[in-house]
Amino acid sequence: MEKEYSKEEINRAYEAVELARKNGKIKKGTNEVTKTVEKNSAKLVLVAGDTSPKEVVMHISPLCKSKNIPFVEVPSKEDLGSAAGLLVSTSAVSIVEEGDAKQIIKEILNG
Repeated sequence: MEKEYSKEEINRAYEAVELARKNGKIKKGTNEVTKTVEKNSAKLVLVAGDTSPKEVVMHISPLCKSKNIPFVEVPSKEDLGSAAGLLVSTSAVSIVEEGDAKQIIKEILNG
């Protein structure tokens, strides 16, 4: 069973992506995110719940669980793309280097 995150925690997760984008390192898109999880280099993974078809991202949650990588499902791929600095939506983002997002990620994990 996935942990349910509050609206505030989801907004903090978006904020973590924005901060990591500026002075850390993020990967965008299902394939890139899958690679970071498989290599165990992801610090936090966000997947959009409105991804269609769901099969595109279904493998990411169990993969994160097996690698003990924190996973947050966010409601909107539009907002996720925006947080990642994209002009298009994205189904998945992973934070590889936290940069200034380190504290937020810690809060989300301990939340």
